[in-house]
Amino acid sequence: MTHNILLTCPPMIKQISRYEDLLTKYNFKITIPDFQQIMTEEDLCKIIGQYDGWIIGDDPATKRVFEAGIEGKLKACVKWGVGTDNVDFDACKELNIPICNTPQMFGEEVSDVAIGYLLCLSRQLHTIHNSVVDNKWIKPCGETLTGKKVCVVGFGDIGQCIVRKLQAFHMDIWVSDPFYIDRKTEYNDIKIDTLDQCLENAKYVITCCPLNKHTFHLLKKDNILLCEKGVKIINVGRGPIICEKDIIDLLENGFIDSVGFDVFEEEPLSHDNKLRDFKQNIFGTHNGSNTLEAVDKVSIKVLDKLKSYFYK
Repeated sequence: MTHNILLTCPPMIKQISRYEDLLTKYNFKITIPDFQQIMTEEDLCKIIGQYDGWIIGDDPATKRVFEAGIEGKLKACVKWGVGTDNVDFDACKELNIPICNTPQMFGEEVSDVAIGYLLCLSRQLHTIHNSVVDNKWIKPCGETLTGKKVCVVGFGDIGQCIVRKLQAFHMDIWVSDPFYIDRKTEYNDIKIDTLDQCLENAKYVITCCPLNKHTFHLLKKDNILLCEKGVKIINVGRGPIICEKDIIDLLENGFIDSVGFDVFEEEPLSHDNKLRDFKQNIFGTHNGSNTLEAVDKVSIKVLDKLKSYFYK
């Protein structure tokens, strides 16, 4: 029996030809709609009922979409990747739709990107590169990382990988994560404390926590001002963890030196977003987990999980 599967995850879509043998083995027929990064709720509602399964990317996987699905053929879903802020798991439970995600898969890959941004911002590598391309030869004075205070917001899989790599630079590492606040003594080489304590006089801030009702706009003007003037902020978590309006205000008045953002409150980044005005910044395309090896690892796991839902 053939199972029709809707696929809306761009990294997996780009490598879908690599899984042809597995798809044949599981009798999965994959459909890939025409979209850029995410589908709209409206478009999903129109088509979701045609499919037995759905491999979800960053699309709005809302109760309305799931209801439209079970009015048709939808029987099971898997959220590709770690982040689940776009998925209404409560609705799936209520509607009796089996669903899961693939946690703890991208720690190494996303932490690599965070460290890349850290090095670019501390030594202005991206601006130097751009100057050479423009036939200039600038020599900006950078910052030594050794001894600098860095605040890491979130100590899950990604955060722990980031911290392990930061230790190679002998930085003064502070971690904010409510789950670990009572376990300070277990990590003698880093300091675990409240967010305000971690931000106080920080020279660098790296956010890598999940997005939920507690972390929406977790970083905003009031607590960013606890940092050292000239702070550099990196976000490899989710865009809405940081209040972009406040970031723009603090870039304009010079309190924030620069940011390295792989994620944004609205994606793709809009043409008129004022973050673009600051050439010292470095931006990504919500692409931190996208390596050949990581995409293979997660995509195979996703297909195996879908198979387990269909073949008991």
